[in-house]
Amino acid sequence: MHKRTHARENFSECEQCDKIFAQNSDLQNHKRPQIVGKIYKRNKYGKSFTQQRYLEMHEETHTQVKPYEYNNCDKTFISHSNLHTHKTPCSEEKPYEYNLFGKTFTHHSHFKSHEKTHTGEKHYECNQCSKAVARPSHLQTHKRTHTGEKPYECNQCGKAFAKHNNLQRHRRTHTGEKPYECNQCGKAFSYQKSLQIHKRTHTGEKPYDCNQCGKAFAQHITLQDHKRTHTGEKPYECNQCGKAFAKRSSLQTHKRTHTGEKPYECNQCGKAFAYQSILKIHKRTHTGEKPYECNQCGKAFANRSNLQTHKRTHTGEKPHECNQCGKAFAKGSNLQTHKRTHTGEKPYECNQCGKTFAYNSNLRSHKRTHTGEKPYECYHCGKAYVKNSHLQNHKRTHTGEKPYECNQCGKAFDQNSQFQAHKGIHTGKNFLKYNQC
Repeated sequence: MHKRTHARENFSECEQCDKIFAQNSDLQNHKRPQIVGKIYKRNKYGKSFTQQRYLEMHEETHTQVKPYEYNNCDKTFISHSNLHTHKTPCSEEKPYEYNLFGKTFTHHSHFKSHEKTHTGEKHYECNQCSKAVARPSHLQTHKRTHTGEKPYECNQCGKAFAKHNNLQRHRRTHTGEKPYECNQCGKAFSYQKSLQIHKRTHTGEKPYDCNQCGKAFAQHITLQDHKRTHTGEKPYECNQCGKAFAKRSSLQTHKRTHTGEKPYECNQCGKAFAYQSILKIHKRTHTGEKPYECNQCGKAFANRSNLQTHKRTHTGEKPHECNQCGKAFAKGSNLQTHKRTHTGEKPYECNQCGKTFAYNSNLRSHKRTHTGEKPYECYHCGKAYVKNSHLQNHKRTHTGEKPYECNQCGKAFDQNSQFQAHKGIHTGKNFLKYNQC
């Protein structure tokens, strides 16, 4: 009978779950749960077993005694059967091959389970929702979706899970363990699935295709997000303002507008940002990097949006139009500023005298009346001014330039205010007198 374990022949197979046994007595013991139920019970937790030896083996999971050691890798096990199961992966022997695709397996039970993925065979049905699964263990796990049972609890934070492998993955958030390493770039991951997704950055593989536009994606979740661009679905809604989003990540980012949270901090100047993308752009103010270059004039920019706005200086495009007067602007920010001429809004207030302004630049200029600062100096005579526009007007006293010309009499002026006053002579409007010289 022992020789069968080497020859792998004359096994006894369970006709219900395809599990195989070297001895018929083991098969009969395996069938006992279907015949007589579970008769050996552990008093402390109430878990039941079909055989006394299974109860004894289970008791050892609580004592953490692992008497069976594998010499090749020093790993220890609670039972001899677990040791035997482990030996095959260590030896890299995979004797069970699936003929259709040539995939090999270390254990016959794994082979039979895999076979069902091709046949679609699902013998185990949930008695609550009729969902069918291929394995008994999958059925037990599925039933927890109905009962809410989460038997696997983290001993560090108390979080509980329905699946043991989810607990194992969760523990890595405490330990920082990243056992899955990319063999191309060395980057390590906590989860095998994350490694598989990462590898596509090297291979360029994009297995998930949109059935509407044909666009392909490396991750299934990215495809799901993309599909909403076709359907217009926005399932993620802010519980504070009701704004809805197509992506969960977009909702999480939006919530920071309510909380004021700025988790992304510059390690050079300490400035914090709500969005990682803005931090990345900000860092270029330190490095001087300008990766976005205009293909018409060669001017470079730190962020893509500034390049797009700049390109309108070549095309003349002004897509942002005022819905009150029809005036159009190349920048959305300029339109928002312009709208204040209609609303009279002055959101910028001086914290010294309370005077308000429609534009932030005007507030900055005004503050200099309190500080006495005059940053704009004439390089001809050294005279300084609060505003750059005042300096430009002054420079014309040196150059003699008179850019403002009357189209009725041809008289020219060096300042716009003088030109506007002069127009009253022709129109008959009562303007304040001005000094012609």
